[in-house]
Amino acid sequence: MDPVIVVGAGPVGLSLSLALAGQGVPCVVLDEGSGKDAPRPARTVVLHADTAAMVHRLGCTTLRDEGAHFTAWRTMRRGRDSQRITFEDGPAPIHLPQHALTRGLRDAATAHPLVQLVTESRLDALEQDGRGVTAHTRGAETTWWRGSHLVGCDGARSTVRKLLGIRFPGRTAVERHAVAALRTELPWPGEALLHRSPPDEVTARPLADGVYRLDWLLPARGDLVTPDALVTLIRDSLALWCGGTTPPYELLDTGVHTLHHRLARRWRDGRAFLAGDAAHLLGALGTQGVEEGLRDAENLAWKLSLDWHQGASEALLDSYEAERRRAVAARLRAADQAMPALRSGGGLRAYLPGASRTAESLLADGHLGRGPLGAEPVYAPPVAVHEVPTATEPGGPVENVPVTAPDGSTVPLRDQVGRGRLLVVLVAPGTGVWDRRHWLGAGLMPRLAAAVAALPVRAALLVADGYPGAAAHTVLLVRPDGHLAATFAGVHPAELYEAADAVRHDAPAPAPAATGLPAIAPVID
Repeated sequence: MDPVIVVGAGPVGLSLSLALAGQGVPCVVLDEGSGKDAPRPARTVVLHADTAAMVHRLGCTTLRDEGAHFTAWRTMRRGRDSQRITFEDGPAPIHLPQHALTRGLRDAATAHPLVQLVTESRLDALEQDGRGVTAHTRGAETTWWRGSHLVGCDGARSTVRKLLGIRFPGRTAVERHAVAALRTELPWPGEALLHRSPPDEVTARPLADGVYRLDWLLPARGDLVTPDALVTLIRDSLALWCGGTTPPYELLDTGVHTLHHRLARRWRDGRAFLAGDAAHLLGALGTQGVEEGLRDAENLAWKLSLDWHQGASEALLDSYEAERRRAVAARLRAADQAMPALRSGGGLRAYLPGASRTAESLLADGHLGRGPLGAEPVYAPPVAVHEVPTATEPGGPVENVPVTAPDGSTVPLRDQVGRGRLLVVLVAPGTGVWDRRHWLGAGLMPRLAAAVAALPVRAALLVADGYPGAAAHTVLLVRPDGHLAATFAGVHPAELYEAADAVRHDAPAPAPAATGLPAIAPVID
């Protein structure tokens, strides 16, 4: 079969190509640029547990080298502390420049034999038929490319979206921020800060090497921010936090970011798909657009992989749009509902009955990956088999518990997702202290192993010593992207098979068998 064509070499396009390549699907990545991103420390990305784990699995090393974990989240109101959140019970958000994330993903893609990066190639036409997509690019040379599928990850002005004739409605200039990256010392090393003196609002988020990104909320439509005005904002904010005296600082980068809320009408057109900013724009109230794009890539990769290798039903391919568009729409809806109350300085009680939470707590949700503004998505499972309850909502992301992998190693559960296979997890207390040789052939294991081997798609059998809210001998069926599909009390081979078939939305469409990995090469005019 032909490779998958990915248009756009930003974080989403590179992540999608690496996720597909990791599942044995070759990719061509068409990059309109030169492949070199100018450093912009004022343009950053915040990743939470699921997206950070995904980027790590894809081989990106910049999280470790250039990312900074928040040590705490501090909220101030009119110069006084109102709350402080630590991350003792879960992983802290990680913050890094977007160019560093892109560079790390690009390095991983360059090193992967199934990914071909093509720079200075601008898409200007595409055609579809029943077996694939043909794309035409201009640049260093005029070239036709043939692919099994095509995914537009080419940003807010997506050429793919325009060529497909897909509308991109929404709201313009929802929020506007002045932004600065600077090296300085604040009284709270490593802590992120939200400071509100309504209607003013400023955030300070740590980066590596003593650098902070500061964001000041501006009127949605207002005057241009002059360099002198920005310096005044910096000096006033630093002095407020440092006892009235502005500490020394080194200004590294500045900018003004205007945030829009838009949602493409369709995310799929035959064998062509949209992902990332090509499909949605968000970012107000702390929501993270790049992170949602990475979740698009995780959701789409295993479905395209299944179709590429053995054929998939139309329902499975349609489920990408159904799940991801619904999740992003809910995020946008939550922001739109909260914004009038948060930005007007009143009306919060109408949005939050009983006013049980403060405006600062609601704003923190988007930044910290919690609540309707930031929590990981929950997808409605296609099968209603949940015999036993667990702490994970059906369709929600699984907890990152330690599991024993097929090779006998103990690894975090999320390290096992993203490989295009189902995961079957047996909760078996005590296995963590017993030699694997003793329990591998005892109890439920032989019968469960046989049931897993008979499933209609690839699956791996894992064993956990425990899982939050789950009783002993609970069996969890986990989708390839780490979302809980079904739970069982013990081993039920027929029901497990039925649930696995439902995850792939029933039998795949007929497809010719693959005869090996194709060469990745263009057809030259």
